[in-house]
Amino acid sequence: MPSSRVIAAIAALAAAITPAPAQDWPTRPVTMILPFAAGGPLDGIGRILAARLSDVLGQQVVIENVTGAGGTIGSNRVAKAAPDGYQFLLGHVGTHAFSQTLYKKPPYDAVTEFAPVSLVYHGLFLLLARKDLPVSTLAEFTAYAKANQDTMQFGSAGAGSISHMACVLLNLSMGTKTTHVPYRGNAPAMQDLIAGRLDFMCDSIVTALPQIQGNAVKAIAILSPSRARVLPNLATSREQGSPEVTVDIWGAFFLPKGTPGPIIHRLNQAASETLDTPSVGERLEGLGVRVPTPEHRSPGYLARLLRSDIESWADRIKSAGIAGQW
Repeated sequence: MPSSRVIAAIAALAAAITPAPAQDWPTRPVTMILPFAAGGPLDGIGRILAARLSDVLGQQVVIENVTGAGGTIGSNRVAKAAPDGYQFLLGHVGTHAFSQTLYKKPPYDAVTEFAPVSLVYHGLFLLLARKDLPVSTLAEFTAYAKANQDTMQFGSAGAGSISHMACVLLNLSMGTKTTHVPYRGNAPAMQDLIAGRLDFMCDSIVTALPQIQGNAVKAIAILSPSRARVLPNLATSREQGSPEVTVDIWGAFFLPKGTPGPIIHRLNQAASETLDTPSVGERLEGLGVRVPTPEHRSPGYLARLLRSDIESWADRIKSAGIAGQW
C-alpha cells in the first residue's frame, strides 16, 4: 500500500497537470458560434440558451453568427479554434451528420475534430405548403406532387441545410423530382412561400409556427417522430402512412477537440442546469422543441448519437443520389 505521503504527492501532481486556465474557466466572456443566419430557428434557440448560460457560468456568452455552406463554415471555425473553451458551437444534425456525406471533401471530421459536450434540444420539422395549394393531407400532397412535379418548386435555407435534406427525403419517398430553390436562410424562403412563389418547404417549427398560426401557410405534416404540443392536431408523416419520411432533428454543444476535460465537464454541467431552468424549458417548449432528458445530455451519449446519425444519413443521402455534390 502506498504511504499517505505518496498519495498526497500523486494528488498534487494530478492537480499540476491540469492547467490553471482549465480549472478556473471561464474567466472572460465565451463565444457561442451559431453557424446560421440571425432570425433562423437555431438562432432563436441559441439566444434563449445563451442568456441563461451567462448567469450559470458567471461570464457573458456572446453569440456570433458565422454563416454559409450549410453551417459548415461556422462549424469549421470552432473545429480549428484554440481548445481553451472560449469558442463553442451550437451545431446540429446537419452540420455534423449530413455534412460528412454531402461534401466531397468535408472541411472537418465531425467525430475526430470536436469534443462533444451535450445534446440541448430535439427539434421538429414540418411540411408546409402555400396556403392556396389544393391539398390538406400528406396523401393528397403526394398525389398532387406526382401530377405536378415538373412545375413544383420548394425552398430551403441553402444547399445541404436541414430544410433542404428534409425535402430531399420527402421527394425520395414520394418518387418525385421537384425543383429545389436555395436561399440564404429560412426567412427569405418563408417569405416566398407566403407570397406563393414557392409551392412548399420543409421548415423548423420554430420559424414555421407563427406563420401557421397566422394562416399565412398551410401545415401538411410533422416530419419528425412525434407530434408537437403546440400543434396537437397536426399528424406526423408516420401517422399519415409514410414512416420513411421521418426526420429526427437535434442540436448540441461542441467544443474543439483537445479541450481539457474540466472545461468540457463545466460546460456540460452549465448546459444541464440551463435546460433544467423552468423558464428556459417553457420558452423552448413554446417554440415547439423538446428538452432532452438528463440521461441524454452526457458527452458519451452525444458521441454515440453522432456516429449513428452519420451512418444512417449517409445511406439516405446516397440513395437520393446527392452524395459528394458540394
